[in-house]
Amino acid sequence: MTSTTMVPIVRRSVRAVLFDDDARLVTIKRTKPGVAPYWTTAGGGIEPGDISREAALQRELLEELGARIVVGQQLTLVTSAADGGQSVQYFFAARLISIDVSLRSGNEHTDADRGGYELERIPLDELARYDLKPTKIKDFILDNSTALLTDLPGAPR
Repeated sequence: MTSTTMVPIVRRSVRAVLFDDDARLVTIKRTKPGVAPYWTTAGGGIEPGDISREAALQRELLEELGARIVVGQQLTLVTSAADGGQSVQYFFAARLISIDVSLRSGNEHTDADRGGYELERIPLDELARYDLKPTKIKDFILDNSTALLTDLPGAPR
């Protein structure tokens, strides 16, 4: 039996692999001074008052995008080193219901020092040419795009 050292989890967050009704991936284009633009999925930290990961995801997407969504199943999780411990990001499948930018309230929209957060919808057949981070989730989406779209929660039949 091997010994495993437990690394403390210092941050938990939720992120949406979010599709619109045209099967485009809804992302955020991040721009920061001195850094090449990159794209990421929407989401953020789980807060003590969140009753579930799914509830945290709905709250985060409303704050960040002004989006109402249908949350599906958890797809995967991605861990990384952070602040002397480990950060865990839980990724969920989700379908976009609506976006109203006037509902955005996250501090990413009020703190100019954080850089730009621009909504961008990416057709899946173009995803390979985008720098979507983390790379693990980009590869996951590319490898599983047919299943993701087939099993999309609340999709019109």
